[in-house]
Amino acid sequence: MDNMTIFATYTLMEPKASKSFRHIYFTCFLVLYIMILFVNTWVSVVIVLERALHEPMYIFLCNLCVNDIYGAAGFYPKFLHDLMLDSYVIPSYMCAFQAFVIYSSVMCDCTTVTVMAYDRHVAICQPLNYHIKLNRFSCCILLAFCWILPLVYMIICVVLSNRLTLCKYHINKLYCDNWSIVKLSCESTLINNIYGIFVISFYSCLCVFIILSYIKIIIACKASLECRRKFWQTCVPHMFTVLNYVVAVFFDSMYSRYGSSDVSEYLRNVLALEMLIVPPLINPVIYGLKLQEVRKRILKYFVSIRKQ
Repeated sequence: MDNMTIFATYTLMEPKASKSFRHIYFTCFLVLYIMILFVNTWVSVVIVLERALHEPMYIFLCNLCVNDIYGAAGFYPKFLHDLMLDSYVIPSYMCAFQAFVIYSSVMCDCTTVTVMAYDRHVAICQPLNYHIKLNRFSCCILLAFCWILPLVYMIICVVLSNRLTLCKYHINKLYCDNWSIVKLSCESTLINNIYGIFVISFYSCLCVFIILSYIKIIIACKASLECRRKFWQTCVPHMFTVLNYVVAVFFDSMYSRYGSSDVSEYLRNVLALEMLIVPPLINPVIYGLKLQEVRKRILKYFVSIRKQ
C-alpha cells in the first residue's frame, strides 16, 4: 500500500444535510468530545490521587477511562476537522492509523470489562481469596493482558492490510476500519478474512466468559443479602456495558463484512458511531459515579475547589 500516493475517501453524511447543518454537527460532537475528556480524566485523576482507591476494582476502572480517552482521540479530532471542510479525504497511512487506534481501543474495552467481570466474580463468589488472587502482581498481569492483546491483534491486522494493493478509494463510513480498507483491494483477501474471523471468535469467547461469570455471581447472590447488594451496585452496570458492546460491535463487524447497501446510510452512520459515543460517556458514570467510594472522593475534590 503506497502511503505517499493512495488516498481513501469516505462519506461524512448526506450531502445536503452536511452542508446545511455542518456547524450544528460540529458543535454537538465538540461538546461530546469535551464531556468524554472531562469525565474520564476526572475519574482517572481521582483514582490515581486517592490511595484509598488503589484497589483492583478501581484500578481497572481507571484503565477503562484512560482507554476511552485514547479511543476518542482516534476519532473525534479528525471528524471535527472534516466537519469544517467540503471534501472528506484521509491519506491511506492515516486511515490505517485511525483504524488501529479505534479498534485497539474497542478491543481493550472488551478485555478490561472481562477482567472486571473476573474481579467481581472473585470478590462475590470467593471473598476470602480476593486479596490472594487479585494481588499487585496479578493486577499488573491483567492490565498487561488488557493492552498487549488488542495492540498485538491490531498490529497484525495493519501488517496484513498493508501488504495489499488498493484499487478503489471510497470507504462508505464515518471513520476508517480495517475491513473497509481490505475491501478496497483488488487482490485475494483470504488471509485477512480468516484472521478477522479468528479475532471475532476470540472476543466472542471473552463475552461467553463474562456471561458465565455473571451467571455464577447471580447463583452465589441467592445465599446472601450482602452479595445481592454488591451485585446490584457493581455487576449490573458491567452487564449493561457488555450488552452495549456486544450489540454495537456485532453490528459493526457483521455489517462491514456482509452488510447490504439497502440499509440507509444515515442508519449505518448512527449505529457505527454508537460504540464510539455511548461507552466513553456512560462507562465513568455507571462504573465510577455509581460506586460510593469514587463518588465521595469526587465530591470532596469539588468542594475543595469551590473553597479555594
